[in-house]
Amino acid sequence: MSKLKGLGVALVTPFNEDLSVDLDSLTKLVEFNIENGTNYLVVLGTTAEAATLSENEKKTVIEHIIKVNDKRLPLVLGIGGNNTLEVKKQIEETDLSAFDAILSVSPYYNRPNQEGLYQHYKALAETGKQIIIYNVPSRTGQNVEASTTVRLAKEFPNLFMIKEAAPSINQYFDILRQKPENFSLVSGDDEYTLPVTLAGGDGVISVIGQAYPKEFSTMVQLAFDGKVKEAYEIHNKLVEITRLIFAEGNPAGIKTILAEMGILKNFVRLPLVIASSGLQEKIKAEMVGI
Repeated sequence: MSKLKGLGVALVTPFNEDLSVDLDSLTKLVEFNIENGTNYLVVLGTTAEAATLSENEKKTVIEHIIKVNDKRLPLVLGIGGNNTLEVKKQIEETDLSAFDAILSVSPYYNRPNQEGLYQHYKALAETGKQIIIYNVPSRTGQNVEASTTVRLAKEFPNLFMIKEAAPSINQYFDILRQKPENFSLVSGDDEYTLPVTLAGGDGVISVIGQAYPKEFSTMVQLAFDGKVKEAYEIHNKLVEITRLIFAEGNPAGIKTILAEMGILKNFVRLPLVIASSGLQEKIKAEMVGI
């Protein structure tokens, strides 16, 4: 699965003023990323506000991205939840012919222990599909510990990658040190992308990357090439705006940037609200220097 390497972006879902899905803007966003160096696209992740989309809307978004992409970039589809049997059923019943892998977030709210997390992903692995584990404790309330990830990686070859977003960078390093050779780790935290890639990671599934695909994909490639100084120059240029976009929740911040760039309109669905005027001004000021 080496094609899922470099810059993957977790696409937002653009909305019109009436909060219907804005397919024209979605076309613009996909084309912008394809033209500017993004390596693969992640469809219906958390950044897509997938939790607030109806089943019909999800189907529309999936079909539209498949059509616009037209097999130019690899695609990853988000299918996750806290009902293991239901997630497994969804994976089995979804037409995945256009997708290279499933990105499946660890169960949220239930707060299973490490054995429960292991059994959850074991059940998903039984589908035989290519699955990316997604660990994001800030959203799920529970951490998939490095030892659990490594255990899963060793036992189920189709659990071939983790999008790791633990708050401690040491956890990334522990996985990289202990994982089997055919298992891949990508950063799920934009700010950690460079150090994690330099330590042996395969890049990032990014939020900020969809606004700055050229810069972010170049930074990751420089890291692969061992050009540390040049890579850190880009990292340092983007680090402040990366922090700003998450200051009031995701995707309020990234949508502010994309709206300012003219790619989409700045609307999100409740329970999220758009970034405050103060944060929007800070983001716009920071954009000037990039």
